[in-house]
Amino acid sequence: MEQVRKLQLLTELVDELCAERDVEAPEACDANELWTAFRALVNTRPPWPASEGFLAAQDDLLRGLISEAGIHTIDETSPSPTDSRLRLWRGDITTLATDAIVNAANSQMLGCWVPGHHCIDNAIHTYAGVQLRAECARVMETQGFEEPTGRAKVTGAYNLPAKRIIHTVGPIASGHPTELHRKQLASCYTSCLDLAEAKGLRTIAFCCISTGIFGFPQHEAAEIAVRTVRTWLDATGSDMVAVFNVFSNEDERIYRELLSIHNE
Repeated sequence: MEQVRKLQLLTELVDELCAERDVEAPEACDANELWTAFRALVNTRPPWPASEGFLAAQDDLLRGLISEAGIHTIDETSPSPTDSRLRLWRGDITTLATDAIVNAANSQMLGCWVPGHHCIDNAIHTYAGVQLRAECARVMETQGFEEPTGRAKVTGAYNLPAKRIIHTVGPIASGHPTELHRKQLASCYTSCLDLAEAKGLRTIAFCCISTGIFGFPQHEAAEIAVRTVRTWLDATGSDMVAVFNVFSNEDERIYRELLSIHNE
């Protein structure tokens, strides 16, 4: 994205975000500082209405940043040699152009409120735009109660290259999963797949649900993920393709082992 344009958009957006809270805009002098301020402000912004001008500038910025990072397609993922319905991809899920990506949400379903936090919930809400929190708030207001663990909701993806976002709340295992936690984690995967099938979505990318701050051990969570998705595909006869999206070296190693994908 052209740097002068990025700086112009960020300055405009940060000024408006500060003005709506009646606080003074930071004296940032470069795009990196302004991006940090922008991200913190949208991460902590309630689901208020936004002006058309704000949304136009925000969408221009976010789509430019995602394009600059590089948009990736299903063809760039690695198929399992033993089951072509299952694929692996390591990278930023906000740049993946599948029919659906899965967000590891919390029970409020409103995104991460910690400024600049490095969780997938924060990244997805940041790059999708403020429209996502607003839609989630409408969904949750209609529901009238917090989202139960193991269920799923679908929303638009707004500025992301994916078509839809499926949000699911994983179990909080804190390093010691119980049998209930295992059943809940499996339910996350089946709920997402059921919803994707109902919406006619043919490709879905799963993040590593519950393995971050929710503390589900990585290897066991991956085993549940692969087993559950394969069982669902077998039982339904669906032609859906499931991508397991990983970000760390360890998660990649685990999924390569489970999917019999040799190092490339």
